[in-house]
Amino acid sequence: MAVREEMAPASSWHWRNAVDGDRSMRAKAVILALVVLYVLLFLFSLGSGASDTSFWDAAVAWLGGGSEALSLRDRVVINDIRLPRIVLGTLVGASLAVSGAVMQGLFRNPLADPGIVGVSSGAGLGAITIIVLGGTVLAPVIGVLGIYALPLAAFFGGLASTLLLYRVATRRGQTSVATMLLAGIALGALAGALSGILVYVADDQELRDLTFWGLGSLAGATWAKIWAAGPFILAGLLVTPFLARGLDAMVLGEATANHLGVRVQRVKNTAIVTVAAATGASVAVSGGIGFVGIVVPHLLRLTIGPEHRYLLPASALLGASLLLVADAISRVVVAPAELPIGIVTAAIGAPFFLWILLRQRGLLDL
Repeated sequence: MAVREEMAPASSWHWRNAVDGDRSMRAKAVILALVVLYVLLFLFSLGSGASDTSFWDAAVAWLGGGSEALSLRDRVVINDIRLPRIVLGTLVGASLAVSGAVMQGLFRNPLADPGIVGVSSGAGLGAITIIVLGGTVLAPVIGVLGIYALPLAAFFGGLASTLLLYRVATRRGQTSVATMLLAGIALGALAGALSGILVYVADDQELRDLTFWGLGSLAGATWAKIWAAGPFILAGLLVTPFLARGLDAMVLGEATANHLGVRVQRVKNTAIVTVAAATGASVAVSGGIGFVGIVVPHLLRLTIGPEHRYLLPASALLGASLLLVADAISRVVVAPAELPIGIVTAAIGAPFFLWILLRQRGLLDL
């Protein structure tokens, strides 16, 4: 017993120093820089678009300027089109990036991502079920839940996928990376098959909606969608800081985390529900936007280190900024039409994912 009491402080000291390293000042500077970057992108997005409304016009409207400063059309463009799109992009980008960081900490592997391991597919299946059957079989559910039916369905779909994935990939406290990826492929394929059945019975209007939704887009952003999905996303983002210490400890293994006083099972349960809520709500309102959850946390780990008290807020800021940039690209590349944002993030994220794989196998020295 005496040996244990002497060993505990040493283990705790070793863990904290291994996590802290010498990157705390750099991490704080990076977070500050990301705040500035996000503000600049927010202002740029507010003042750019197909309409000729300028940034200064947008600033006047946003700050509540006099009615003579802006036409009714400009006010509608800013308040009902651009601002909801920016807010939705911020919420979705932050939630996907933070969910990726949490999953990577939970599975102790940088390849974990809601889109790659099937969580987004499960959330998508829940959302497609509501879209296709909401007017027939599930009409009573829509009548009771209203605008919350879609994010709730996506939440439970993502939750089921996450629970199944963790159950299959984890054994005796150890997560097999190969099993995780294979299970994610299987879950994604199963969700895709069930989604295909629903798409087969959908009518023409539902097919058009599902096609555009599946590629990912912020074009349909409205305040109603934000009020529906926002509470789930914000709840997930507000909970994750409380997981930071537990995720740091779990990097060393569940047995060591238990020794350090971390309630491992509570951390795992909270992380799973949080990822399901944030990812599910994001998929419900924006469709399939992939690779944000793997690109953002990995880049930040290379820059500021693995400590989650810095990694999680930095991931939220960079994820939101990345999605605003991707949204701007999607509106410019094929203007006046609009490229689905999921195509843009996939074009950025897929090569990055391959680079991570090659780097892990020692085929790259970078």
